[in-house]
Amino acid sequence: MKKIKPWPDASRERALHQNGARTIVGIDEVGKGSWAGPLVIGIAMLSDEVIFCDQPAVALGGVRDSKQLLEAKREAMFDEVAAKCFQWSTGLATAIECDVLGMVAAQRLATSRGFAALGLSLGVTNDFVVDVAIVDGRWDFVSPHARKVVLEVKADVSCVSVSAASVLAKVTRDRMMRESANDYPQWHFDTNKGYPCPKHRTALQGYGPCAIHRKSWAFMPNYVPWLVR
Repeated sequence: MKKIKPWPDASRERALHQNGARTIVGIDEVGKGSWAGPLVIGIAMLSDEVIFCDQPAVALGGVRDSKQLLEAKREAMFDEVAAKCFQWSTGLATAIECDVLGMVAAQRLATSRGFAALGLSLGVTNDFVVDVAIVDGRWDFVSPHARKVVLEVKADVSCVSVSAASVLAKVTRDRMMRESANDYPQWHFDTNKGYPCPKHRTALQGYGPCAIHRKSWAFMPNYVPWLVR
């Protein structure tokens, strides 16, 4: 019998709220390991109604870590997740910015853009700082945009705010990559979303990189050796 995975919960958000935090966001990134396309950061600020309900993940349409959901399921729940967030936003760094800046700086840039968009959605025109950011991972790419940053590996699996951010970021990026497939059909971005797979590797060997490939990435000399000088 297949084991049923537990829903992500709001225990962290509730504890932080009870300790005085009023603006709490979950943050996740998508596209860090891709060979093409942007890095996208998702930021989700859930409403108190969702945080304090009996099953917050179910209230968000059955939200989970985006990697645990099929693409069609993520797409189907996107509007409900977005609508039931108090506010949400995404920020991105382009493939060129990932090349020029490196991944560390690109993550910070995408996060800064995400917080700027979140502030505007809340009617804040200057620098916007939240009380607490819960971040999936081991390192802080969020400061100084949050007064407190809580780092947790696999928070996208267990924390409902981060799960919501994961879905928002993943669907946003997937849509962008499907659009890019119309301009660059040889690389099959509609199915691989820029990640390595046999068709993607074969296309690189035959056609070389397109405009949205990360040309400084370590894979490039292996598949496009004629570009290496």
